[in-house]
Amino acid sequence: MAQLPPGIRFITSFSRDQWYRAFIFSLTFFLYASFHLSRKPISIVKGELHKHCAASHEVEHDSYKEYAAQIQPVKKPSNVSQCGWEPFDKNNYKQLLGALDYSFLCAYAVGMYLSGIIGERLPIRYYLTVGMLASGLFTAMFGLGYFYNIHNLWFYIMAQIANGLVQTTGWPSVVTCIGNWFGKGRRGLIMGIWNSHTSVGNILGSLIAAYWVSTCWGLSFVMPGVIIAVMGIVCFLFLIEHPKDVSCSCTPSSSSKTFLNGASRFRVQMTTLNAKETSKPQDPEMQHLLDSENCSVSLNSSTVVTGEGRHGTSAISFLGALRIPGVIEFSLCLLFAKLVSYTFLFWLPLYITNVEHLDAKRAGDLSTLFDVGGIFGGVLAGLISDRLEKRASTCGMMLLLAAPTLYLFSAVSKMGLEATVVMLLISGALVNGPYALITTAVSADLGTHKSLKGNARALSTVTAIIDGTGSVGAALGPLLAGLISPSGWNNVFYMLMVADGCALLFLLRLIQKELRCNADHTLFKEH
Repeated sequence: MAQLPPGIRFITSFSRDQWYRAFIFSLTFFLYASFHLSRKPISIVKGELHKHCAASHEVEHDSYKEYAAQIQPVKKPSNVSQCGWEPFDKNNYKQLLGALDYSFLCAYAVGMYLSGIIGERLPIRYYLTVGMLASGLFTAMFGLGYFYNIHNLWFYIMAQIANGLVQTTGWPSVVTCIGNWFGKGRRGLIMGIWNSHTSVGNILGSLIAAYWVSTCWGLSFVMPGVIIAVMGIVCFLFLIEHPKDVSCSCTPSSSSKTFLNGASRFRVQMTTLNAKETSKPQDPEMQHLLDSENCSVSLNSSTVVTGEGRHGTSAISFLGALRIPGVIEFSLCLLFAKLVSYTFLFWLPLYITNVEHLDAKRAGDLSTLFDVGGIFGGVLAGLISDRLEKRASTCGMMLLLAAPTLYLFSAVSKMGLEATVVMLLISGALVNGPYALITTAVSADLGTHKSLKGNARALSTVTAIIDGTGSVGAALGPLLAGLISPSGWNNVFYMLMVADGCALLFLLRLIQKELRCNADHTLFKEH
């Protein structure tokens, strides 16, 4: 018999379950990357909505003349302005652009609290598909203002509010789905890699938006809108909500385990394992980090009881989710961590334009380096937290390093392009590392905490509470940046450093308990 080709041997070396998990990992990765891809254009287009007309000679003059010639037939003569697109061509443009950010992020923060509760009660696949199609519609709607020559500020604000609301369908859905498919053993590393979809989406969104920003900025919104709508159709056709839907093995956490599939519920009674079986080492994917009997992040044995009793097959209440140990601390930490991250997300291209005197396209391309650093930061945070089994301490360490790095960034970025590139990579890693860890591995850990007694439906609500609280900071950051930046960009960086310090402050209690737990464990081993 002939030897199998190497490619076939590679395919058959993985089990059916492993192939399904790899497929869901990849699918949810690209689904949520498309959400961030559709959020990025506004930060790229800001440099085109308002131009520094008084210093237009500092920008490439030939490019501007070509741009003006191309948009002249589209815009009305009375609205032609060398300072940008009306109404953003006035001196208060930073406040107006900040209002666009604030509209989206406030709607996102409010909607997120509701989204998790609604998402628990609906099939994930349908809920996510509708959200992605609606996101595509409202993202493209902003760009249509260019083609239909719309100069009413409220049109753009309403488009942002609507988009912010429908985009809340994404995060609780994909985290719940990925939490159904993967256990806790290497969750930090797996979700650190998986969470790079945020940076990948930002990079792709920046490149797509920058391609058209100087010639036809409407397409900078329309094309991402089309992409996320197409991915919504892909979601409807291919997303598998739970491994039980395709008869794959699940992660057991108790002798009686409830598995949930959106609105559908079914219970699988696990057979009692004999002594030999229980003594066997578990696969790392099946192990639990936070469920250690000796200690956990919270060192709290409180139990959250839900409507249908011990196994919690009913959806958890909002207050019930808040009582899960660690939810409040990590939520408040994320509020300030996300404030910093989203200030960079929405204002970094404009900052680069002002400091480096680059046009909107080149500034948008350069800003992607921050997200490249974010990819490495997220993976590094997950890897360290898995190795140390200390989520809070890992976040605290990166937050402690982030504050002085932001100060260096504000000073070094004025020294030239090469220094800016280096600081963008380092800042991206330290700013996005804690943000990525809390929104993925920490949320999934808390959503499957032992105090829930196996209630799998809590994951969506816990994720929504943590990310919703973080989104309050995401709304405040760009707003504060718009209000503070007229007094100087240095003041914006001081604000970001204070925010990092506040994020670290809310984790101190959990860090102290993790260190105490480690000391007790070491002492126990010595005896």
